[in-house]
Amino acid sequence: MSQLVIPAILCAVGLYGAIRRVDVYGALTKGAEEGLTVLLRILPSLVALLTAIAMFRASGAMEWFAGLLSPLLTALGIPPETAPLLIIRPISGSGALAVGAELMERCGVDSYAGRVAAVMLGSSETTFYTVAIYCGAAGIVKTRYTIPAALCADAAMFLLAAFAVRLFFTS
Repeated sequence: MSQLVIPAILCAVGLYGAIRRVDVYGALTKGAEEGLTVLLRILPSLVALLTAIAMFRASGAMEWFAGLLSPLLTALGIPPETAPLLIIRPISGSGALAVGAELMERCGVDSYAGRVAAVMLGSSETTFYTVAIYCGAAGIVKTRYTIPAALCADAAMFLLAAFAVRLFFTS
């Protein structure tokens, strides 16, 4: 039954277009052309962002910065094991998932650090990726207050994640 959902949707769209006398093929090709135009506009920012992430992780800077943040995180009640996740999450979703999976494998999924990591992964955004994609697609060059405001929201989320896990999941 589930194998028929996509063909059924395609048939329904074609039938709807035929009833409304819409040039479905023309609309499809125009939409594809616009999609490729958007792709060409955002591709340079996306390539630059992914290259920077790979360089940041491969250089060891992420681990160094995480070590630097550990005392502050401990004082705030955030497990220091989550420092690499805190650093990489605003930049890369897939990188954050890899760091989170490694953290949960090392500390355990039911540990305080594992639970905080799960909440962080589920309630934060890949800020720089999102800004690069949306601003690139819209042609915005100066992001002005967008990045600082989004990073403040991310920081508040990380603090709230640790607080919520401590409040609801520790006995």
